[in-house]
Amino acid sequence: MKPVIGILCSAAILFTACQSYAQNKNDYTRRIDSLIQSPTSPRPFNGVILITQNGKTKYSKAYGFEDSRTKVPVKMNDQFEIMSNTKQITSVLLLKQFEKGKIDLQAPIKKYLPSLTQPWADSVTVHQLLNHSHGIDDLEKPLLFKPGTQFKYGNLSNILLGKIIENVSGTSYIRLASSLFKELHMNSTFCYSKNNRRNLVSGHMNKDNKFTPVENSFISDENVPADGVITTAEDLVLWNSLLHKGKILNPKSYHLMTSSSMMSQHDVFGKDKMGYGYNIRIVKDNGISFLGHTGLGDGFASLNIYIPGSDVSIIVLENQMSENSGLFYYYETLIKDFVLKSSLVKTKK
Repeated sequence: MKPVIGILCSAAILFTACQSYAQNKNDYTRRIDSLIQSPTSPRPFNGVILITQNGKTKYSKAYGFEDSRTKVPVKMNDQFEIMSNTKQITSVLLLKQFEKGKIDLQAPIKKYLPSLTQPWADSVTVHQLLNHSHGIDDLEKPLLFKPGTQFKYGNLSNILLGKIIENVSGTSYIRLASSLFKELHMNSTFCYSKNNRRNLVSGHMNKDNKFTPVENSFISDENVPADGVITTAEDLVLWNSLLHKGKILNPKSYHLMTSSSMMSQHDVFGKDKMGYGYNIRIVKDNGISFLGHTGLGDGFASLNIYIPGSDVSIIVLENQMSENSGLFYYYETLIKDFVLKSSLVKTKK
């Protein structure tokens, strides 16, 4: 009988282990809660987290305050500056002009920005602005490298893309963006201006866990295409669903945007270089493919991830920015990892 008892015990242990593994896979909500509430975390979390699958909310919580001076609690429908996640929207606005035949992505930017007098304006292409392989560091200086050979991220490329959009459309960037948001029913999304803040929460700099409100935004009319969109977590989920399910761009444009044309490394997405498309990262992590980007500045931090194979969106918006660069995306990275390892996400073997 002893061998039988041994087999039964082994089976019970295996069953318990499988149960425990399954529970852990489904326990991302508890893990996120524990992370946010942990007294040993190196900095506090202040903002909102929204995770959805197939259009249904799987996790939705707000932590902290809208403004450190009033201590009014943050709400899920509050609006945040998303900084560089704006660039994805700029790519879409430009590609919509491409779909109308008004832009050749392989044409030199001089064609659409005739006021540029630098020699490199005849060699840098629109495509290279979109994937940050242009080599432009300063409008008055020579290129850092031959266009198309290296990746160097920055805001200048999207400022130029905004000007191209305006020149070929004959309409301001802000008006085009506002029209798109209205068309998509992104009713809580708009372009920043000093006189139009709506429900925008205050950004904060965090030094040694002491919050100082950011009084003056660095967003101007010129750099709106790089950093200037204000939105909510819910509107970003809507954006992800519409964009990645073919409701905004045609298949050709979407393929161009989400195809890797450069390689780039970012700590949130791992230590290795990953693919980069048109202002969007194309990532593979342990058999999971997803698209995403980060945003940082003005006392804000943002993460927007979409996992096509599982129809999952991960949105993290914070109205605080650590002065310690190692903590910029501390929570964003861990929340992403919890979800990627959960039962929400299907892996491809």
